[in-house]
Amino acid sequence: MLNNRSQSNFRQLKTSSKAVKRAYRSEPTVAQQFGGKRARGQQNVRLPYTPPERWHDPVEANSGYRFVVDEPGAGYRFVLTPDEVRERLSQLPAKFVKPLQVVHFAQMTRKKRRSPCYGMQWGSTIYLYPIEVDLIEHYDNPPRPGQLIEAQMYGGQWEEGPSGHWRLVWTESAIKDFFLNNILIHELGHLIDGRNSRTIDRERYAEWFAIEHGYRPTQAERRQRRA
Repeated sequence: MLNNRSQSNFRQLKTSSKAVKRAYRSEPTVAQQFGGKRARGQQNVRLPYTPPERWHDPVEANSGYRFVVDEPGAGYRFVLTPDEVRERLSQLPAKFVKPLQVVHFAQMTRKKRRSPCYGMQWGSTIYLYPIEVDLIEHYDNPPRPGQLIEAQMYGGQWEEGPSGHWRLVWTESAIKDFFLNNILIHELGHLIDGRNSRTIDRERYAEWFAIEHGYRPTQAERRQRRA
């Protein structure tokens, strides 16, 4: 549980620049420009415009969302199942879920490893990405304050390794909590945000939406799990 000082710092960080939650450098990656949830790598991809993912054409008569599931890629696994996503979305007001048309479990490729992210919204689709099979993420740089706090909120543990390298270690329950109540809800916030056009404003709204409709309603379950 966060102490009062950590909670105060967290509130301040949540309303600051998206750089706190995203890549270690300030320039946005291709995925970030399309609403990606916190890039995990240190390299940025600076390219002419290329589609960040397979595009799914929206349909006018939306009768509900569907799933597309790729192979996760060697050394990676998906955190959630379609049933877990469906169950979590069913707990939200229907008006939030109505614009969603596709949930795409997207493959981790060699190119994406240069700047991976947990999730992304593009059009009427939410993309969810796989994570390392052993649930251990490796970083070349120490985490920023916002990353430390976010991991603590959901149960992830930062550990310093040899030669200045760091790793973020998740348990099965913690990473599921992180994806269900942060990543998924954050990207849904991007999807339903029809008011903001500036990237920083859209990010602030998605962060607020994830806290309001993801983190806070599930706090009792989180406390029970850690007891």
